[in-house]
Amino acid sequence: MRRISSRLAPLLATLLVLCCVASALAAAKKPVAKVPAAPAAAQLQAPPARQTESPAEALGAGNTLVRLKNGMSVLVREDDRFPLVNIRILVHAGSAYETPAQAGISHVLEHMVFKGAGDPGPGQMGTGEVARRIEAAGGSLNAGTSFDHTTYYVEVPDQAWKLGLATVVDMTLKPTLDPKELESEKEVVLAELKRGEDSPDTMLFHTVQRMLWKNTSYEWPVIGFPGTVRAVTSQSMRAYIAPLYQPQNMLLCVVGRVKAAEVLAEAERLLGGLANTSQLTPPVPFAAPRAAEADGPQLTVVPGPWNKLHLALAFPAPDFLSAKMAGLDVLAQVLGGDSTSRLYRKFKYDRRLVDSISVGSSNLERSGVLMVGAVLDADKLPEFWEALVTELAAFDPASITGQELARARTNIEAGLFLTKETISGLAGKITHQYAFEGGPQGEANYLQGIASLDRAQLTALYREFFRPERLSVAALTPKGVTVETGPLLAVLNKRWPAKTTAKGEAEAATAKAIRQVSLPGGGTLVFQPDHTLPYTALSLAWPGGDGLLAPAEQGLAALTASMLGRGTKKLSANQLEDFLADRASSLGANAGTETFSVSAKFPSRFSADMLGLVRQTLTSPAFAQKELARAREDQLNAIKHSEDQPISLLFRNLSGILFASAPQNYKRLGLAESVAKMTEAQAKGFWARQSREPFVLSVCGEFDEAQVTAFALALEQELRVQPKAYAIKTPAWNPKARKTLTLKGRKQSHLLVVFPAPGREDLETSTRLSVLRAILAGQSGLLFRDLRDRQGLGYTVTAFMSQGKHAGYMAFYIATDPDKVPQALEGFRKAARDIGAQALPEAELARAKNLLSGEYYQDRQALLARSGEAAGALVQGYERDMERQLVERAQKLSAEDVRSAAAFVLKWDDAFVVQVEP
Repeated sequence: MRRISSRLAPLLATLLVLCCVASALAAAKKPVAKVPAAPAAAQLQAPPARQTESPAEALGAGNTLVRLKNGMSVLVREDDRFPLVNIRILVHAGSAYETPAQAGISHVLEHMVFKGAGDPGPGQMGTGEVARRIEAAGGSLNAGTSFDHTTYYVEVPDQAWKLGLATVVDMTLKPTLDPKELESEKEVVLAELKRGEDSPDTMLFHTVQRMLWKNTSYEWPVIGFPGTVRAVTSQSMRAYIAPLYQPQNMLLCVVGRVKAAEVLAEAERLLGGLANTSQLTPPVPFAAPRAAEADGPQLTVVPGPWNKLHLALAFPAPDFLSAKMAGLDVLAQVLGGDSTSRLYRKFKYDRRLVDSISVGSSNLERSGVLMVGAVLDADKLPEFWEALVTELAAFDPASITGQELARARTNIEAGLFLTKETISGLAGKITHQYAFEGGPQGEANYLQGIASLDRAQLTALYREFFRPERLSVAALTPKGVTVETGPLLAVLNKRWPAKTTAKGEAEAATAKAIRQVSLPGGGTLVFQPDHTLPYTALSLAWPGGDGLLAPAEQGLAALTASMLGRGTKKLSANQLEDFLADRASSLGANAGTETFSVSAKFPSRFSADMLGLVRQTLTSPAFAQKELARAREDQLNAIKHSEDQPISLLFRNLSGILFASAPQNYKRLGLAESVAKMTEAQAKGFWARQSREPFVLSVCGEFDEAQVTAFALALEQELRVQPKAYAIKTPAWNPKARKTLTLKGRKQSHLLVVFPAPGREDLETSTRLSVLRAILAGQSGLLFRDLRDRQGLGYTVTAFMSQGKHAGYMAFYIATDPDKVPQALEGFRKAARDIGAQALPEAELARAKNLLSGEYYQDRQALLARSGEAAGALVQGYERDMERQLVERAQKLSAEDVRSAAAFVLKWDDAFVVQVEP
């Protein structure tokens, strides 16, 4: 999917060694398509093929993808333009799946398939017969090995497609691997290796490769080393093949003048009977190479028999699936993609310092590289080097003109589409798409990313990836020319120093680092980068909420929260809704007992728009009279609805039953008679008080730190934030009580037993109670197993916790028949007594710990969950990762720790009993 600059292609082409028969040299001269990052082939899923007018999605039309029972994927694209058929099998195994001792074995295997293949017997093909069979039919054949996959393919006239398919199957799955042929072919590979060493492009990339991907399986060349190649045996190749050449790890692609049904039937006949012999483990991305800033830039000089000096500057880049690659490809195109680029015009055309210069990006399954390449006379290096690093240090993507941006987009799109001009190119493209990108939607997403990029996003990407402290530089120098690394590094550090200021250190933080920054007005910023998806989640939290209300104002905070989503002074309610829908974004507000929050989630490319909308919403909400009337009506309806549902009725009244002091005893939505009279002035007055509280702003996902920081600073000023924050109150408990609520006409009783407990500030007790809750709750929990499974008292039986900062409670709940309430109460009483009296078995404790950990990570997969967690914790005075700390502490608890917490909290004589009866 990624495009490589045609001028950098010879260098980056070494990423893919095309081993071959007759057409090897011709194939090796072609620019190599980038290798996509991928999950294991066994995880492939077929997106539905559909006709569409969008060029980016049109690839899906005419595609048929099925999976055989053994997990092998078969992709067919009917294309009648030419009487040709291209047939290929992609195996998700390449040099990155080798051990250091196996280096090059994937490539040797690729050679050996041309030395004989097929089932033993009269039909087995010997040396040269594979090629003769295909060429006799008027076709051609080839194979290619990369870091991440190996592909075997033929192209034949359409009437010979069955012959071509059978041959590719034999090549891939039935190589003879004759030991004598292997010994002779290893000499061919060694000759190829030597030929590569004669190429400065190959040598330059191999040098960069060792620096950039040290201690990973991308470190060694795809072709291997002389020693490892010589060590390959037929037996070692079969051992390498066994776990990787599984049907579930392959994709067969057939493109051309064929009928999909006929191809699928033949594929089933030839391949359907193959069995998988082992499980596959999806590859894990490598830790960011060259990520340790303490290492600083590194520079390697390699003398050789060259006439020119060959220079490469390499920066680590994301793997193939990163959404950031659209922007990085645009930056590479603008900087050095062709003869109109910045670096070409300056250093080649104007200053005549180089013979050639280009910038390109390439991405692999688990990493990637951004590279600046240049060829020049050695005596020009000092002048060129200083000018180049000065240029890179000063480059500001904000200066990219509209024409440059449009040109980059056009050329990148052209590069993508023109690869599909031929049957072979189309086959290669869709094979990668379905093997690694989830189908044509991957390219559609990439093109959408290209189309929607703005200069702010490009600036953020340049700052993140073009960083001197992560730079790996390789120079191949002509014989007799001495180049000292010290002076070059000194110039680099002078003209393009690594960031050392507080701001620079922030920009230099690793891609996954979570940072917390104090704002001058007393607020806090939290950055949680996650580059999995091109989305941003934003959570703002203030102390206050219902705590800022008088008793007669109960429900006003909730009403105000509803009003914040109903228009600004510039946008009506409907216009605001349209604004969000046009950007597939969300914006909402919520009032809590002692907090108030606003959250938004949006595609990252709309960051500027959405930050602007959030700012409008908070600094100039409309509070329009008509919208206030609608909001009041909605809230009154919600109150009525809550009083019509047994569980909602129970929880609406619970706070007043448990607590004697405000705001913990407030009804969250307020009293109907009060809400009905609330005015625009009251809402404005509450928001004026609430918005001046110091806030916590937490962002998670893809974002520009500088942009978010500027937003937060401006917001503090416009809201006139006061540094003294609302203090969370310690609630007063009501005396123990048994309260019965009535909801006539219902059939079940709802029983809640509440045990007062410490608040979240007591982290040790909270940890123990969390484990206790996990022991009691769930379908395998003690309460469920006893009251439901054994006694059959009700459908829903559980335990849960609710905690504020200074107080909380543990509760047991069941919905049961009215005549079974006494039995349920006795079951609860017995459970509370027993668990506090005797330590539970280790199996129960282990289950609870695992459940607690699993719940934590399951609940925090969404970006908004993570941004909201940090904002909510900090605004209440907790540490940002308090919940994670709790989960980690829980793993160290003993059964006695949990028993003692149960004895401390589950005191039946102190419990509240609340019922809803029919």
